[in-house]
Amino acid sequence: MLTTFLSHQWKSFWRSRNKAGSIAAQIVLGFFMLYFLAVAIGVGFWMTAIIEKVMPNVNPVIVFNGLILYYFLLDLAIRIQMQELPTLSIVPYLHLNISRQTIVNFLNLKSLVSFFNILPLFIFLPFIFININAANGVVGALAYLVSILGLILFNNFLVLYIKRKAINNVAIFAAGIVVILGLAASDYYGFISIRNFSNLVFQTVAKYPFLALIFPIMAFAVFYINAKFLKANLYTEELSSKNEKKVSTDYPFLNQFGRVGELAALELKLILRHKRSRSSVIMGFMFLCYGFFFYRMPLIEGDEFGKMLFAAVFMTGITISIYGQFMFAWQSAHFDGLLTNKINHRDFIKAKFLLFTMSSTIITLLSSFYGFMSYKLLLLHLAAYLYNIGVGTIVVLYFANFNYKRLDITRSASFNWQGVGATQWLLGLPLLLLPVIIYLPFGILNLPYWGLATLAFLGLLGLLMRNFWVGVIVRKFEQQRYKIAEGFRE
Repeated sequence: MLTTFLSHQWKSFWRSRNKAGSIAAQIVLGFFMLYFLAVAIGVGFWMTAIIEKVMPNVNPVIVFNGLILYYFLLDLAIRIQMQELPTLSIVPYLHLNISRQTIVNFLNLKSLVSFFNILPLFIFLPFIFININAANGVVGALAYLVSILGLILFNNFLVLYIKRKAINNVAIFAAGIVVILGLAASDYYGFISIRNFSNLVFQTVAKYPFLALIFPIMAFAVFYINAKFLKANLYTEELSSKNEKKVSTDYPFLNQFGRVGELAALELKLILRHKRSRSSVIMGFMFLCYGFFFYRMPLIEGDEFGKMLFAAVFMTGITISIYGQFMFAWQSAHFDGLLTNKINHRDFIKAKFLLFTMSSTIITLLSSFYGFMSYKLLLLHLAAYLYNIGVGTIVVLYFANFNYKRLDITRSASFNWQGVGATQWLLGLPLLLLPVIIYLPFGILNLPYWGLATLAFLGLLGLLMRNFWVGVIVRKFEQQRYKIAEGFRE
């Protein structure tokens, strides 16, 4: 039966209308994969030389032990964003004499054919066979091999389970991101050393090889939980919301905004129920760690906000830029229906503003942990936040009127350039570079806090004039709506 499923998937691909675009995308993706595999092979075979050059006085095996859990923690974070759920159009099979278990087995086996499952083999196996085998013998090398395979499978099935659970409850995703960010922050501030813990774990495995079986047992446990959940929720109506309710009761906190809140609730449902839109929101949480690359104590102590402003604007407005760059295109599949329904265009635009303000507020509050580094970063984030909700939202929604490219929101966002055009690239210039340009004169004159105050003032001014700008955007939308609809039909 599994071969039959594979045959149907193969025929479905070659008979699809957009197979030419799919083939081109797969070729481009294939080149990227080959490149990363080549890099992984190089890292695997020359890891000893790299470690000895970077850390000359440390045993390479100790460094290797310390990196293993680091890698799989990073792997887990990347998989949450990029790994796709294995899909199969199950509806045509549900009325046939095919057991649920067979369908579940196919979906689970299909998930194993993944770039994320292959890459760590090229990175870790050469070092294991060369160095670990020499240091701990064949039994020790096999213990490491079993551990690595167990961690690969554990991450694979854990991410599948999290993503399937998150279809109905986005809090699952949020919890996963918070845990990963918490571990990263703990390691950064020295509360918990992941490297030392990883080294301790694998030194113990080397000493007692039978303990390596813990990792495959963990992987099997997650596989069993994942398979049980999928089997119990195999029907499409079971994977969707259990109880259909009126929009206003799904998100009670939006009731206070009336019709605008109802339209915002509808779009919030669209975001959480589709792959690409949901990935855009999740990416905002992933980029909360972006500041660690830009925020350095010498810059903070010297009040050099200009060198950190891009990161602050990017983080506090990440959902505005990533989700907003495809504004209106998210609704391209039913855009004609929006035009023919009795929807007030002013309420429609104000609902977008409401969602942007909510998302930016949440991201800014979550990023407040940077205040542990310095209170100055809180001032920087506050200025960037006010600029984003007061000015950035206006820029995004105005430029959205020039986006005519249709978007398939059911597809993953990973390595997907469908719907990307010149508008998306041009949007980044005023959205991300304009605040830096505004701040620049104050930085040159050594008036950093006046620069932040100016950005905050412009943001507040934009908020106070929001009704005026809503009118400007609505008039432009009414001029462009038929061009937008025509582009979405192609």
